[in-house]
Amino acid sequence: MRIKLINTGSIARIFRISWLLLLLVAVGLLSAILTMQFAIHGAEVQVPALKGMTTADARSVAAGLGLDLDVDNRYYSSDVAAGHILSQSPAAGTVVRREWRVRVAESLGPQKVDVPDTVGANERMAALELRRAGLEVGETARLPYSLAAEGTVLAQDPPPHAQGIEQPSVSLLVAAPDDETPDGYVMPDLTGWQFASAEAALKKVGIKTAAPSFVNVPVAPVGSGDAPLKVPVRPGEVLMQSPSSGSRVDQSTVVKLTVVR
Repeated sequence: MRIKLINTGSIARIFRISWLLLLLVAVGLLSAILTMQFAIHGAEVQVPALKGMTTADARSVAAGLGLDLDVDNRYYSSDVAAGHILSQSPAAGTVVRREWRVRVAESLGPQKVDVPDTVGANERMAALELRRAGLEVGETARLPYSLAAEGTVLAQDPPPHAQGIEQPSVSLLVAAPDDETPDGYVMPDLTGWQFASAEAALKKVGIKTAAPSFVNVPVAPVGSGDAPLKVPVRPGEVLMQSPSSGSRVDQSTVVKLTVVR
């Protein structure tokens, strides 16, 4: 029988080569992971605080970080000067990827324009009048209404000469032919109605009412001498409403009524 001797030096050499290969593989994997992390984090930035900046400055700051700035709304503001940023999304400090779109609202400054009265005008003329006043035409709803010519403005929101409006736009409710499907209604004046009657009238056209808010109203004195008689307020009578009369409403509107207890 032959006995084969194993060279321990060869075994040690094989182990050393194996460990070296494993070490090289480990280093390669670690390098790949670190490279990936640097690549990922290198593509991320924090959204800067843009509120109060001019739109030009905000656009420049955003571009310097690889972000896109989009002015998607403009509002009147008595606190923030015209041409400056009112709000932003995402909020300052949010971590996003480069080329992310940051949406901002720009201030128009305090409201200085008077809202014209377009009720009764033709839709086209109403739009021209609003644009002359520096306002935009917002949503336009159509309502079948036989008492006015097609295209006549029945109501507008905000109402004429309104103050403290937010956006520079006016929504119109326009008369449509009787056979057209309505996409909106003119909110009636429900003050003085009994709540049950008001609720039924709104329900008839598919408009919901919220649970009424009840208030106590003291009975006023009848009056004396030449003072006119005051009709007493009856329990269940509507005192206030929201939206106000003349506003555009549809099936998504929930009407809130304040009622005498």
